[in-house]
Amino acid sequence: MEWSFVFFLNSALLGVGLAMDAFSVSMANGLHDPRMSKGTMVKIAGTFGIFQAVMPMTGWVCVHTIVELFSSFEKFIPWIALALLGYIGGKMLVDGIKGEEAEEAAELSAGALLMQGVATSIDALSVGFTISEYGWLMALAASLIIAVVTFFICMAGLRIGKKFGTKLSGKASILGGIILIGIGLEIFISGVF
Repeated sequence: MEWSFVFFLNSALLGVGLAMDAFSVSMANGLHDPRMSKGTMVKIAGTFGIFQAVMPMTGWVCVHTIVELFSSFEKFIPWIALALLGYIGGKMLVDGIKGEEAEEAAELSAGALLMQGVATSIDALSVGFTISEYGWLMALAASLIIAVVTFFICMAGLRIGKKFGTKLSGKASILGGIILIGIGLEIFISGVF
């Protein structure tokens, strides 16, 4: 592959495809906290973007170093995503059902945000296989393009979630939890079957 319009287009489209899970989780986060500040929104979208950049590069490095180990790990990816998103979504769902959703939603903790980042980007590890013919500079460029696309898609998801979160008021946490569990199940089912 050489530097061309097709390379940049493919990288951007790959970014759109990989960002869909992060977009949905961003919407759920916006639903959970309709009064989220712009700084928090940038932090969330930035975290997802960073993870979406790091994972393909990690996969690329694995392809060029320890392919056998990575191949055996790949079968666990759907299970890990299901566990992480199921836990976070389940907690949101239970809190919403119990009515523990405060007047102002609690800010997303750093640990929960990191878990979401891993869960939504772990499938991007396998992208390292698809970009394995790239040199390291092109692989890095593709990963950065994926990160930028993910950032903007997640910002849109947060804005959409915030808008509907205000309208849904007390039920936003329940809906956000259901969305996260649904995403975890989708990743699991598409990865296992």
